[in-house]
Amino acid sequence: MNKRTAFFISDGTGITAEALGNSLLAQFEAIDFEKVTLPYIDNVAKAEAAIEQINAACVADGARPIIFDTIVNEEIRRILSQSDGFKIDVFSTFLSPLEGELQTRSSYSVGGSHAIGEMHKYKDRIESVNYALDNDDGGRIQQYDKADIILLGVSRSGKTPTCLYMAMQFGIRAANYPLTEEDLQQCRLPDLLEKHRHKLYGLTIEPFQLCAIRQERRPNSRYASLDQCDMEVREVEKIFRAEGIECINTTTFSIEEIATRIMANTGMKRRIN
Repeated sequence: MNKRTAFFISDGTGITAEALGNSLLAQFEAIDFEKVTLPYIDNVAKAEAAIEQINAACVADGARPIIFDTIVNEEIRRILSQSDGFKIDVFSTFLSPLEGELQTRSSYSVGGSHAIGEMHKYKDRIESVNYALDNDDGGRIQQYDKADIILLGVSRSGKTPTCLYMAMQFGIRAANYPLTEEDLQQCRLPDLLEKHRHKLYGLTIEPFQLCAIRQERRPNSRYASLDQCDMEVREVEKIFRAEGIECINTTTFSIEEIATRIMANTGMKRRIN
């Protein structure tokens, strides 16, 4: 497999450069990318240090590194253009045509898309994250009335990270409830979930994947055995079918994909932008 280094460079957090860069690089599965994020490159000295790192990667790889940058400062952008990398200037690529269409100049402000511009949106995000943490693994079932969604699944099927991602990115109040072996033996929903049926959404996973994940946590335990994983997945899917609970198989999806698919499948609207 070919190896190339990719740099995400920004005078802010680097989140925008990473998001766009990763989306584009994902289309080239035959290449193994070593990814390096360089945030807060906001002065000449930092830019020159970044060039040294880029040029060193060029020598090590024997190929030009790919650079995604969202630098606002013209001088720093000019310095970075002198590196031995292949530079994709995100802002100039998109802002110039947009300025022409809108007939106005951009403010070229650093970190504008991630700033705390509207305090109520920031507060909503923090409250959603706190809700997800408080209501992890059935922690506070008395708060389920406030939930936008309640994720169900066996242990280690991806419930917690999905809830946290939905809270952070969408402002969704997401709780999760682990269906235990005792719940599975009854082959029905626990009574405490009945009145929240309209909020339930299931996560399932391939037994081999579940086994591998659990082995990292509790090696050679009954909990992590393939037989146990196979039984739990089989029984939880039986409950989902019997109770008419929509579900998603998380095996081949990233947390971002799982959360976004749930949003699309349920028709939920994000609370924050």
